Amino acid sequence: MINPSTTLAEIASTAPVLTRELERLGLDYCCGGKRSLAEACREQQLDPEAVIAELAAVPLAPAAPADWIGLAPAELVDHLEATHHLYLKDALPRLSELAAKVSRVHGEAHPELIRVAEVLSELRADLEPHLLKEEEVLFPMIRTLASATSQPSFHCGSIANPIAVMEQEHVAVGALLEQLRALTNGYQAPAGTCASTRSLMEGLAELEADTHLHVHKENNHLFPAVMALDERLTASSPQRV
Repeated sequence: MINPSTTLAEIASTAPVLTRELERLGLDYCCGGKRSLAEACREQQLDPEAVIAELAAVPLAPAAPADWIGLAPAELVDHLEATHHLYLKDALPRLSELAAKVSRVHGEAHPELIRVAEVLSELRADLEPHLLKEEEVLFPMIRTLASATSQPSFHCGSIANPIAVMEQEHVAVGALLEQLRALTNGYQAPAGTCASTRSLMEGLAELEADTHLHVHKENNHLFPAVMALDERLTASSPQRV
């Protein structure tokens, strides 16, 4: 049951099929997942009751919880690397090459496609170092924390510090994805363009959906679980003098 006080993260986690509707309505469930539906609707000048009715009209087939729901932090980190990180390492260079080709062929008639290639390049420049920082810094810290019996000492101080950096970078990535959606009118290929343009639009829509889910898993599941674990270890560790 969805009501105005339900958070966007709760909607996305309990009924993943509704994430497409949230995206269509401009309701950010990843970086903005902690907001209530009512709050998010106010920001988008939407009527919460009308949105609830739209979401209720989406057929919900009986389904088991997503296989990542309930994973412990170390397991969730493994899942993120094996799914979303692997996907991005393939998709970003492939889509960048396709966007460059489409902008060369159709950019004169459709200048927005040149800008699409530029924004995608910015997104790639943000995401690839972001993945590296997670894999080489944050995720090893999380694995260490998960196996610890007392509060470990990290070179950067509290694990909250790299988590805060990742969350800030997620916001920047979200803004670039919003630009791509606006530039492409919701990932629609301009009339008269080729099959490559349609493939690009399909790829960008998939990239947005996967990245939104990726950020949702981190911001609304992994990071809160890690901070709770960190607090428990801090409370149970002897105070350092």
